[in-house]
Amino acid sequence: MNFFQQDTLTAVDAKEHAQFLAFAPIAFQAARALVNLGLLAAVEKARPHGLSSAQAAAKTGLSNYGARVLLEAGLGLGLLTTDGENFRATRAAWFLLHDEMTRVNFDFVNDVCYLGAFDLEESVREGKPVGLKVFGEWPSIYEALAHLPPHVRASWLKFDHFYSDAAFDSVLPIVFKNQPRRLLDIGGNTGRWALRCVRHSSDVHVCIADLPGQLRMAEAETRARPGGDRISGFPINILAPDSTLPENFDAIWMSQFLDCFSEEQIRAILAKCRRAIDPAGRAFILEPLWDRQKFRAAASSLQFTSLYFTALANGNSQMYNSQLLLSLVLASGFEIEEQHDQLGVGHTLLVCRPA
Repeated sequence: MNFFQQDTLTAVDAKEHAQFLAFAPIAFQAARALVNLGLLAAVEKARPHGLSSAQAAAKTGLSNYGARVLLEAGLGLGLLTTDGENFRATRAAWFLLHDEMTRVNFDFVNDVCYLGAFDLEESVREGKPVGLKVFGEWPSIYEALAHLPPHVRASWLKFDHFYSDAAFDSVLPIVFKNQPRRLLDIGGNTGRWALRCVRHSSDVHVCIADLPGQLRMAEAETRARPGGDRISGFPINILAPDSTLPENFDAIWMSQFLDCFSEEQIRAILAKCRRAIDPAGRAFILEPLWDRQKFRAAASSLQFTSLYFTALANGNSQMYNSQLLLSLVLASGFEIEEQHDQLGVGHTLLVCRPA
């Protein structure tokens, strides 16, 4: 579905939108402060009558001034309404406080993206993740992941896991329809998919191919779990020109993996996958594609997530649209056997067979 074909705003609405964008970074931090300082929760708990700024200040231990300026900002954010005396929480405030997806996105943007996004322009010019310097000198965030500050790494993993895990129940029957016994999980991170596979099938062995740092995290998470003895690791920098994947697998799994690479790199990775897979095997690609979303907000969120890849992750990848990703798959020696849209919170599963 294409939400972006027409400009539907009136001139007044367009100017209002432009003004909101001008203050958007401050608006984000105001929303963050309203949540973290307990103001939004205090007002929500006082429904239906709400709280005055003085009452909110007393409940949170803030000064009258601090409570007042943040509550008034909450009006412009659409998080609060007022009758001139009391402030009341809106539906948007409920989602900011209680919706898991919103909280995961909020923490990811604040902890992982916010400071590095200041270098977005330079990242675009140079084709490098210039914003990653806020966490140290690394070529990409993937080498840095095991070394990030704990709260940053936690927010990154929660973001990654929230979206991928939501689709696992839907895709497991599809992946195991032909009962694969040897499955290669490329970019397995902490081994969550591998654990789901060995719990789903007592016959499958899963090999996780990933960077050494990620494999150490995966081993720590899987070795003592049921089925962990059927999970192994294969250390690889898949972008190294001379790197090769182990061969003769019945199935290859890539979840939210190809969006971490440029078009040229995706072609090279898929070529390695083509050599690693059994002629009768299948490659499964799970990706959130921005033009296959049910809601405009979902499509926009993916487009904005692309800029995280630009400024912090690696400087050259993105959340792809379906036409581009499918063209790369077809150009790499695979055919699209099946396409399943709207899995989980908006993923597409491509079932690919060697051409």
